[in-house]
Amino acid sequence: MRIRIVLALLGCASVSAAAQQGLVGYTATGAAHERDLEASAIKRPSPTNAAAYSKELSRETHVAGTPAQARTRDYVIEQMKRWGLETETRAYDIWMPHPTSVRVARVSPQPKELSLAEPVVAEDPTSKLWQYPTVNGYSGEGDVTGDVVYVNYGLIEDYAELDSMGVSVKGKIAIARYGRSFRGIKAREAEKHGAIALLIYSDPQDDGYVVGDVYPDGPMRNSAGVQRGSILNPDGDPSTPGYASKPGAPRLRPEQMEISHIPVVPIGYGNASELLRFARGASVPRGWQGGLPFHYHVGPGPVRAHVSVKDDRATKPIKPIYDTFGVIRGSEFPDELVIIGGHRDAWGPGTADNVSGTVSVLEAARAVAEEMKAGVRPKRTIIFATWDAEEWGLMGSTEFVEDDSLRLAHNAVAYFNQDVAAQGPRFSGGGSPSLRSTLRDVARLVPDANGKGSVYSEWRRASAVADTTEPAMGDPGGGSDFAGFYNHLGIPIAEWGFGGQGGVYHSQYDSYTWMTKFGDPGFHYHAAAARIGAALVLRIANAEVLPYDYVEYARTMRRYLDPIDRAITGRHWNAPTTALRSAIDRLQQEAATFNTARDSALTGTPATATLKRTNEALMQVERALTRPSGLRTRPWFRNLVYVADENNGYANMALPSVNEAIRAGDEALTRAEIQDLASRFDAAAKALSDARVVVGAR
Repeated sequence: MRIRIVLALLGCASVSAAAQQGLVGYTATGAAHERDLEASAIKRPSPTNAAAYSKELSRETHVAGTPAQARTRDYVIEQMKRWGLETETRAYDIWMPHPTSVRVARVSPQPKELSLAEPVVAEDPTSKLWQYPTVNGYSGEGDVTGDVVYVNYGLIEDYAELDSMGVSVKGKIAIARYGRSFRGIKAREAEKHGAIALLIYSDPQDDGYVVGDVYPDGPMRNSAGVQRGSILNPDGDPSTPGYASKPGAPRLRPEQMEISHIPVVPIGYGNASELLRFARGASVPRGWQGGLPFHYHVGPGPVRAHVSVKDDRATKPIKPIYDTFGVIRGSEFPDELVIIGGHRDAWGPGTADNVSGTVSVLEAARAVAEEMKAGVRPKRTIIFATWDAEEWGLMGSTEFVEDDSLRLAHNAVAYFNQDVAAQGPRFSGGGSPSLRSTLRDVARLVPDANGKGSVYSEWRRASAVADTTEPAMGDPGGGSDFAGFYNHLGIPIAEWGFGGQGGVYHSQYDSYTWMTKFGDPGFHYHAAAARIGAALVLRIANAEVLPYDYVEYARTMRRYLDPIDRAITGRHWNAPTTALRSAIDRLQQEAATFNTARDSALTGTPATATLKRTNEALMQVERALTRPSGLRTRPWFRNLVYVADENNGYANMALPSVNEAIRAGDEALTRAEIQDLASRFDAAAKALSDARVVVGAR
């Protein structure tokens, strides 16, 4: 997993109509059948099965491009065939160098070679097995020696602070702590400012002993624990940007790719201490002190380090990856696709990230397959996918989307993502605002594993929200396998999972042993995630009219306008958002009118042809909010509603075409982007109007 969905408080939202009467998008008869079907499917996922899948899939480190990862492909396909699903495997050839050696040493004072491997934990069998070297994915090669400079989190503003102190990293080795931004941004900024290498460590203040007991005594990161991870900022194979990495595809040369050119190495906080405790120079600015037991200094000097990274880019940079699919064909609308997926690859055993997501997809697939064996087929085709090489930059899902973009753009109804589905008891969810009410409704039906109520009621209790509001839900800014579907093509998405305290992210200790002790000891939350998945795919697959909620969507969009107005006013610009506000208002009005027409039509028995045409129009609503030319900063990102901030990677940016123009300080461009976005909201309202006309025709 690269980036988790960023939470944004929805505020006041109406309770789903489905929770009050029938089901949104269903006739009365259809709703009764669907409720029975979902109730049956929800009972099927098993903690025992989840534990068995988890143990098998995390029995060894399975990094993309290795034989161990190919074995996870075979295991998943074998299970799905056993349950009677049609199966398919797609292979893509990715430019993905693997490291052949890595060294970090303190040159002075007191020369010392640092031990980079994560040591064996006696009670954790997988810690004894082969580990992937502690090199960040897509690190540059190099062999360098230089003074060490501490750069805090390595943010853009941190380098500005260093500049104000008269400290430069040019020709030096930067050391940054993880957090506050995507590691790829840290690498980009270090290289941009002239650093010859970057070391990134997990400070104990963030996920180590300052937070809780460390592994194996507790769930947090120990001093040798290392957070591996990719530093690639674009999505998909960097040698084939925007098109699938298939045999014969033209490829960029490495010097043309958007990749790092300096060595980037993750280290544990024990090794970071071996460098930082000797640093002198200025004391760190306020807020830069971490959790190591000494006062931090910026440097440079007297500490010098040697960093060396070598990889196989000169001999074997292209490696095969494999996506898997289990398919249940739809009975009435077989061309319309409901897809649920999670990535199989990891940096270690990956029991939380993301064996837990794969397990959720598998148990949801088994539950739905058993319903099909009982004679009930979904109206739409359901695809259960597992993606390869997500950890390297969303490779498997991005290549699939680029490979199959025409079919997906025309026929994909929704994509549901499972990334870290279970590593604790606390539920969270999010995605496109159009699917949030459906996700909440399904969460009302699934019992929470603590036995105290439904997932939804426990979510509300833990969130401590007022009666007039819903729990916070996440925005799909990017960074997981939904990106190709949502950020590139405008296909509605949802994501959910159960989280908790942990510090083994991307380390060798993200293991079955850790999960059974701390994450989800009984695998009950794995089963709960699968129950939600099974019910959710059935809900969307069987709806007579797709249950998108564009009233909530429009309300959510309106909340983003006040910050835009304040930013424009603060710059004393003439760039009114009046047209954009009016367009969003029209979308909400059209959505309410459509809902009335839909509900009226579903009191009868609409013809299949009418339903098909209605749903075809509905699928164009969010497609209308994409721009074929994409964002001006990143053309691959076509969706103009949400994106990950290009200067942070983890932070989400709403209405990015407008907000990026404001950040660029371009008044004329801001006015143009507001007008362009308003026209796209009007196009979305027109799609709803088309759906209303079709569904309301007698």
